[in-house]
Amino acid sequence: MNITTARTSIPGIFFAFGLAVPAWLLGKLFPLVGGPVFGILLGMLLAPFALAPSLKEGLRFASKRILQISVVLLGFEMNLANVVATGAQSLVVMTVTITTTLLTAWVAGRALKVPDTATTLIGVGTSICGGSAIAAVAPVIDADERSIAHAISTIFLFNIAAVFLFPLIGHALHMSDTGFGIWAGTAVNDTSSVLAAGYSYSDAAGKLATIVKLTRTLMIIPVTFALSLMMASRKPGAGTKFDPLKAFPWFVGGFIAASIVKTVGVLPDDTCLLLARTGKFCIAMALVAIGLSTHLKQLLANGIRPILLGLACWASIAIASLLAQFALGLL
Repeated sequence: MNITTARTSIPGIFFAFGLAVPAWLLGKLFPLVGGPVFGILLGMLLAPFALAPSLKEGLRFASKRILQISVVLLGFEMNLANVVATGAQSLVVMTVTITTTLLTAWVAGRALKVPDTATTLIGVGTSICGGSAIAAVAPVIDADERSIAHAISTIFLFNIAAVFLFPLIGHALHMSDTGFGIWAGTAVNDTSSVLAAGYSYSDAAGKLATIVKLTRTLMIIPVTFALSLMMASRKPGAGTKFDPLKAFPWFVGGFIAASIVKTVGVLPDDTCLLLARTGKFCIAMALVAIGLSTHLKQLLANGIRPILLGLACWASIAIASLLAQFALGLL
């Protein structure tokens, strides 16, 4: 971020911070709802009103960069051995959900006559990690801006729904913290929604969901590489557009580094605890910014077919995750 961008971002960042404080306090009073959910609710309530253009740059920064920073800070309360063990434990569930969702996208996309490019983006976005996966895959499959916009808005619509519905369903099914953490980590699309749903269920579920989600995020690399090979086979001599460095999410590396610091004991426990708590506040702040940028009417304006495709993918990944956990005895 250059100096000019930093200056224009300050008003929006402080605005998100100001709303995150009451959201955080409400989350303490009502832990079953949680600060992140209150954050996105406050943001969505204010979104219909015309916000000053001077806030947009800062809100964009808060919704993306501050969210990524929060993921890194959460690593300071994670033991690396637990991170590795949890990631390995969820790999089978992850494989099932990603495969099921991509197949569902292909079948439903054909049935609904959604263009192949949009179908691929919605399928990958749902199965892996929402906007990040869409951004990584889009240049590989030569997606145009319209397809990208449709995919991101469709995915985002179900991200919002997941934040509210997943905890309610989890409590109704009397799911354990472990079961819900794996479910949220493997079945909710975007990182922000995973963190919001996980930590609103319980602190333990939130920690587990974070690890599972970040492990799932790494699947961007093999899936994007496979798509690049597929595109190259269709256009001989065109080469591939796959760049592993660009596909690798930097905040995953930051999270691992922070968990190493925690495990080795480089920093005092109190300092690590403070950093982790700061990360949780940053989640509420990022969710406020996302809520302020959410206009449901605009999300619904792209037509019913992409939404139905997104619904089919979303339902398939949620059900596949539960069935896989049940088969493995994890619920």
